[in-house]
Amino acid sequence: MSLADFARAEGRGGYLYELAKGVVVVVNVPRVSHGLLTQAIDDQVRVYKVAHPGVIHFLAPGSDCALRLPGLQSERHPDRALYLTPPPSDNPWDAWTPEIAIEVVSRGQEERDYGEKREEYLRAGVREYWIFDPHRRTALFLRRQGDEWSEEEKEPASVYRTALLPGFELDLAAVFTVAKDV
Repeated sequence: MSLADFARAEGRGGYLYELAKGVVVVVNVPRVSHGLLTQAIDDQVRVYKVAHPGVIHFLAPGSDCALRLPGLQSERHPDRALYLTPPPSDNPWDAWTPEIAIEVVSRGQEERDYGEKREEYLRAGVREYWIFDPHRRTALFLRRQGDEWSEEEKEPASVYRTALLPGFELDLAAVFTVAKDV
């Protein structure tokens, strides 16, 4: 399916849809435990956003953003996306790329989050890709270094810092405390 056709398509309720290299992918609505983990991340990002006005323009849930890759005929919806710059328009999804994309790995979706999206987010221009894996109880932080990612894996008892958010410290213990069977 083309990206243009996908943009006009209507799906059935109770499902989320992405386009992966021309193929429609049906994604189940995540479990509550998935939402609690993303909420634990959101809570820390929001505290930072209030304390550092003007750094984060938009913290978007997957339903409120789209990462489009016309060359691949793909449209992805990260669990969370952090945009540090204002959008070029009110419907910017063809031209506005988040600086940070965040995914929480659900059972059976490991290849999508660790493989497919890793490649697509790099190609789209995402500067950092954060992958939280509640099953392995680790977080993998990918930072763009030219045309490839550098990796940093963190355990739940650690803190993550990024130059994109000066002064921000993501407390991974607080994130993984809520992690159950996602």
